[in-house]
Amino acid sequence: MVKRLFLLPGWGLGGAPLQPLADALRGLDSRLRVEIAPLPLLDSSDPLDWLDALDASLPEDVWLGGWSLGGMLAAKLAARRGARCRGLLTLASNPCFVARADWPNGMSAQHFAAFRDGCLRDAPGTLKRFGLLCAQGAADPRSLARRLLSDAPPATGPALERGLELLGRLDIRGALQAFPGPQLHLFARADGLVPAAVADAVSALLADREIGLIEQVGHAFMLERPEQIAATIQAFVHKSAAEQRLVGTQDTDEKMTKQ
Repeated sequence: MVKRLFLLPGWGLGGAPLQPLADALRGLDSRLRVEIAPLPLLDSSDPLDWLDALDASLPEDVWLGGWSLGGMLAAKLAARRGARCRGLLTLASNPCFVARADWPNGMSAQHFAAFRDGCLRDAPGTLKRFGLLCAQGAADPRSLARRLLSDAPPATGPALERGLELLGRLDIRGALQAFPGPQLHLFARADGLVPAAVADAVSALLADREIGLIEQVGHAFMLERPEQIAATIQAFVHKSAAEQRLVGTQDTDEKMTKQ
């Protein structure tokens, strides 16, 4: 049976950072069809508008995943679809990117506001700063930052600002708890944007889900170690599919026994 996985990119850098991971997944499993779906181009920062656009553009009964902002949106869409989503994968996705009273492991509201204001004044400069933050903790952060920025789409202030507004408004804690399907959430020990402590916080929030913390990598860890991350994802998808088949077989046996 062919399984389908749609990956959503993070803020500002487009789908290129996910390409090595998608290629590695395809190389590992010919039965896993992996596609990188672009984020919507909207004049709105309302999460519902973004979810409506993604819901209309992505097929049902597929795995959903994403990096950072993309993972947050994938989680919201998975919760909306429920049983019509096969499973959820997130990469360096903080349930609340901006810190809140009941979620301290995020960027401070003051720093986030300054980042957003900087985006309006100097979009290319802000995107360059963001690329450096994504590369922080990597074995060669300067080279990784250059790679991230060289493949990024042209920076336009209004579009980037709407994405930032969305990032600041999203809270996916309820979505993660509501989605009944399999979930895998991966984080990086040396992440300059999502503190490593988020892994423990998500583990406490989701006691029965798979949480991983990868050592000696930063926010763009799927670009640093695509083969390792692909192997982890492929094994999780394969295990989840086997468990779902087992449950289906048990349900069938129970029905036959009752008859």
